[in-house]
Amino acid sequence: HASLSLPLTPLLAFSCRYRGLTLVLTFFCYTSYHLSRKPISIVKSQLHPNCSALGPNPRNDSNNSAWCSWAPFDGDNYKELFGALDNAFLVAYAIGMFISGIFGERLPLRYYLSGGMVLSGLFTALFGLGYFWDIHVLWYFIIVQVCNGLVQTTGWPSVVACIGNWFGKGKRGLIMGIWNSHTSVGNILGSLIAGAWVSSTWGLSFVVPGIIIAVVGIICFFFLVEYPEDVGCSPPLHHVRVTSNEKDPEAVTSNEGPLSITGQSSADRTDSPKQLAEEPEAISFLGALRIPGVVEFSLCLLFAKLVSYTFLYWLPLYIVNVAHFGAKEAGDLSTLFDVGGILGGIFAGLISDYTGGRATTCCMMLVVAAPMLFLYNHVGQNGIGTSIAMLIICGALVNGPYALITTAVSADLGTHESLKGNAKALSTVTAIIDGTGSVGAALGPLLAGLISPTGWNNVFYMLIAADVLACLLLARVVVKEVRGWCGCMVRKRGYVRT
Repeated sequence: HASLSLPLTPLLAFSCRYRGLTLVLTFFCYTSYHLSRKPISIVKSQLHPNCSALGPNPRNDSNNSAWCSWAPFDGDNYKELFGALDNAFLVAYAIGMFISGIFGERLPLRYYLSGGMVLSGLFTALFGLGYFWDIHVLWYFIIVQVCNGLVQTTGWPSVVACIGNWFGKGKRGLIMGIWNSHTSVGNILGSLIAGAWVSSTWGLSFVVPGIIIAVVGIICFFFLVEYPEDVGCSPPLHHVRVTSNEKDPEAVTSNEGPLSITGQSSADRTDSPKQLAEEPEAISFLGALRIPGVVEFSLCLLFAKLVSYTFLYWLPLYIVNVAHFGAKEAGDLSTLFDVGGILGGIFAGLISDYTGGRATTCCMMLVVAAPMLFLYNHVGQNGIGTSIAMLIICGALVNGPYALITTAVSADLGTHESLKGNAKALSTVTAIIDGTGSVGAALGPLLAGLISPTGWNNVFYMLIAADVLACLLLARVVVKEVRGWCGCMVRKRGYVRT
């Protein structure tokens, strides 16, 4: 190739546009995933409402106190049935997640992600169509939930892999902390959309989100760029394999633009026969488990996600039962927990970037979260102002570590130095971490359904215990980070004295 003298600024701008497009598209993709998961928590209070508040029974059946409920959720065991619905989705999601990452490494991410979104929209809408088709069979709703849980596993490994393909370590915690607000934004939008129809036609609370996620999936299919190399951009540093005979790639390339200073395209640089022969294979499941930190963060996320998803599925019903709000008001108020989650995710990412301690940041937030959960249960309903403040604080402390582990930590471990530049581990590592966390996400709502008949206090004791366990499981990694900081301080002092 002839040597070209190309200005660096246009190259950076070219790459930044595609980076921005990837951020925006994956943000909206996973926003729509969570938007489609939220309606079930809003509609629960309408499937078994307080019928006495609606006036006399028009059926003149004095023995039926649940005349306005939707069968089969009109019995005294309605909480257990709600728990079964949650578990049908979450168990299928947890099982499917371990398999999804393996497929995500081997299939085109764009097809995999957009296909999963369209199917997610279909099954979300099918749940709501049960209202219009007047279906009262429990197994219909459970089967739809199982199918939806399986196809929704296409989302998280795919979007994290796309982000990891475009962004190096740098300020990954802050970038992903802001980007991860899609979880809370999706929950908020899902609550508001579902709340708009919950009291009149609850079927639309599912059909409309189903249409939204399917449409976003189609947009993703046409516009998502999986790899920087696909559009002639250089990959981030963790994708570059440097040997002893090679110069520092950043010394001879912009690492941000589509062309190097010599005018050779990244596609030309990476498509040589030698490099094609060295293309690494996708990592195995056991190989991913051997990456330092994967097991510890996976188990920590199990308990952290247990707490988060219990709030996701049961907070509106808790507010209805304890604070005696209506279904729509409880749904709107529950969005404040997700507002706190946005702030917590950004804060956790910023602090972990500054300190370099992902595990320590998670541990400190989990330590503070335990007493805050206790306070929210005992004083959180003493007034609307107190309730708002406590929901935001609890949301930040509960979802901050969860957000950090599922984004920046997963991307860090998926591009760990032990992989020696093999980038084909992002989806598998992400799926292992989030899949293990999803086991906790399945257990939390199930336990809440079983424990809540004994009193909401016991539910919060269970959540506090899970929070403490999540903190303890990171102890070894925290000690390692602290020792690293101490070693750096000793070396700096020795250097200054010398």
